[in-house]
Amino acid sequence: MIGFARRVAELTGVPPDRLERLAGGELSEVLLMRRPDGRLSVAKSSPAAGAEAAMLRALAGAGIPTPAVEGEHPPVLILEHVANDGVLSPKAWREIGAALARLHAVRGEGYGWPVDYAIGTVELDNRVSGDWPRFWAEQRLVSAARLLDRPWRERVDRAAARMADLLPAAPPPALLHGDLWTGNILVRDGRLAALIDPACYHGDPEFDLAMLTLFAEPPAEFHEAYGAPRQGAEERRPAYQLFPALVHLRLFGQPYAAMADRLLGALGA
Repeated sequence: MIGFARRVAELTGVPPDRLERLAGGELSEVLLMRRPDGRLSVAKSSPAAGAEAAMLRALAGAGIPTPAVEGEHPPVLILEHVANDGVLSPKAWREIGAALARLHAVRGEGYGWPVDYAIGTVELDNRVSGDWPRFWAEQRLVSAARLLDRPWRERVDRAAARMADLLPAAPPPALLHGDLWTGNILVRDGRLAALIDPACYHGDPEFDLAMLTLFAEPPAEFHEAYGAPRQGAEERRPAYQLFPALVHLRLFGQPYAAMADRLLGALGA
């Protein structure tokens, strides 16, 4: 942290005594910057700062509130500070649902993203594909399990072999947030303030919904604002939730083994 703070101070001219560590930041170092003119900014360690900045701009272009990008200095990303009171009220959930519907209305020409990315040390193979079940099986599930122990890899291989039968062949290639859980949703005064830490690509919109429900249960207001689920979404949910479970197993180990085991079991693996 000392080295990161020194680098931020050098880049921005903000003295180290006006930098303070922010809560969270499990995968990145994050500092609150108190600028001389009174503005607050956030400095985040981001090995792919340019790619993350482009994703934030893509979200903003879809009408999603995001922190403004104030500077790109790989591996440092400087962002507008967005206040967050953490109160996910029914009104806030309604705004989140409406925002996600706007995001998913933006379509790509295939499944993937112009550049590869990573969540922590888990690399995301974003090569654009026209075959969604294959993309999900190979470029998400098998790829995420690549460095796990052999029994895990074998079970993931068996689950991946089912994707062609389980997933839709050609869902709408929606713009996805890609790492949507409540920790990446900022709210204030009952309103959606910003979505942060995206890992964007184009894919089945059911993935963002599945990941969001892996760690929380949005209330009726969210679902009313987003819209009705597609037929069969509940049966497909374990296939989509398995990916973030594998990512967490890779990054944080044993505490997520039971989750991954449960989802693999639901997929017959």
